Amino acid sequence: MTRPTTAPHQALTFTMGREELVIHRRYEVLSILNDFMLGLWFAIGSVCFFYDGTVKTIGVWLFVIGSLQLLMRPAIRLHRYIYFKRLPDEQHDA
Repeated sequence: MTRPTTAPHQALTFTMGREELVIHRRYEVLSILNDFMLGLWFAIGSVCFFYDGTVKTIGVWLFVIGSLQLLMRPAIRLHRYIYFKRLPDEQHDA
């Protein structure tokens, strides 16, 4: 079960049985996960270049994926500072 919060600076809490996973500063956590995956793709892709054929092709695709993730880094940081907030619907307020 998820207990989302409304403000971007509050924690995001997931309840799993008798335990809760609490994520503070979720944009920073997302950025860290992106950086971790980015390093993983480039490390595996680099090893794939030691081989020929299909393995080398996989390495090229991992570099492409890593490059796309490099583009995601500024998007994550930008989203941290700029976000949409839902305003109340004035036409349907009683």
